[in-house]
Amino acid sequence: MQKRVEVMIQIEKMVHKYVIKNFECDCKEKLRLRTLLNMLQDIADDSANDIGIGYEHLRTVGKAWVLMAMNVQIDYMPDLQDEITLKSWPSDESALYTEREFEVWNSEGKRIIRAASQWIVIDFASRRPVQLRRYLPEYEPIREKVISGNRFPKLPAIESEDYSEKFLVRYDDIDRNNHVNNAIYPLWASESLELDFRLSHEPASMLINFKKEGLFGEKIGVSTHLENKTSMHSITALSDGRELARVRFTWR
Repeated sequence: MQKRVEVMIQIEKMVHKYVIKNFECDCKEKLRLRTLLNMLQDIADDSANDIGIGYEHLRTVGKAWVLMAMNVQIDYMPDLQDEITLKSWPSDESALYTEREFEVWNSEGKRIIRAASQWIVIDFASRRPVQLRRYLPEYEPIREKVISGNRFPKLPAIESEDYSEKFLVRYDDIDRNNHVNNAIYPLWASESLELDFRLSHEPASMLINFKKEGLFGEKIGVSTHLENKTSMHSITALSDGRELARVRFTWR
């Protein structure tokens, strides 16, 4: 019997172009953070599908991608009608984790946003992580990283609470994995800050650690500590106190 030979898939950076529309902007005509994160998710999906490791491939074997951490560095957020180019590629992997990079470039060829993300594959029934190579085809990551050093540090618990806010998980907050979409958590965190602060500041960076799943109908609490231009946020399910995510923003 001939031995089966696994063909190494050659991958390229995925590229998307966008023009920022009015409904994608906030009251200052800046791209909304939630919309930016959805754009990153969109290009990640297309890149994964192109490689053959996307949602549909994993769903056939009862598995799913789950985002564990994301680090976003923002020079400035695009404005209404700006033309931007997004790029994304897988950059590294271990037995359980894989990493993916993102870049956003403006029409003048300047990189304005960098992001790195860390993912696992879970069994859809048990919700437990699985070994990546058991379910993914052979491919070689593009080993270019847009953020160096300790890219996904574990955020500490907040020291004290300066602000708090409560939210209800709505139908529109749930994604196709039947839990709260990853773009909602930073939205909740930023919404816990006062309006005057948000009007006078723009996000310079965001780091998020995802810890547990949020589910439809749950009541969510956000505790926020603000010190100078750094805000720390703990997001919990109020029914049982489990912590869903920790978020850190720096502002300019």
